[in-house]
Amino acid sequence: MPASVLVPIVMREQPTILLTERTTHLSTHSGQIAFPGGKVDEEDADALATALREAREEIGLDPAFVQVLGVLPHYMTGSAFVITPVVALLEPGFVLTPNAHEVADVFEVPLEFLMNPAHHHRHAFEWQGVRREWFSMPYQDDRTQRFIWGATAGMLRNFYRFLSA
Repeated sequence: MPASVLVPIVMREQPTILLTERTTHLSTHSGQIAFPGGKVDEEDADALATALREAREEIGLDPAFVQVLGVLPHYMTGSAFVITPVVALLEPGFVLTPNAHEVADVFEVPLEFLMNPAHHHRHAFEWQGVRREWFSMPYQDDRTQRFIWGATAGMLRNFYRFLSA
């Protein structure tokens, strides 16, 4: 199933990545930390259109504050999503209005923290005879502990590898 996410880098004095916490009642990936994004709709012209539409729907992000840099390689999830990560810069001054049905919280994590491999924890387990591996990037902000894992952590790890190449 094709999908796109926005990987929004907020251009603060110390750049951050804007993330969401999904509400717990959603049918897929409930309660998880995620980039704004979702499934491709028929009317979406491309991955960028999907990412911008989903960011507007989920967190009320005005595309006027977004400067797209490009896309990362597709990311395939265990739940059969083929995700195109769209990397973009966000100019400060935006006002967000999260969709309460989909988004429990919106927060920022320092880019420096996420791009530090010391914070990239590798996990593995065997399920139904298949070895599964994933990354996590636990982050403590001034309000709460955030457990960034799964596809979001995997795409962040790919972003780190891209920047390190």
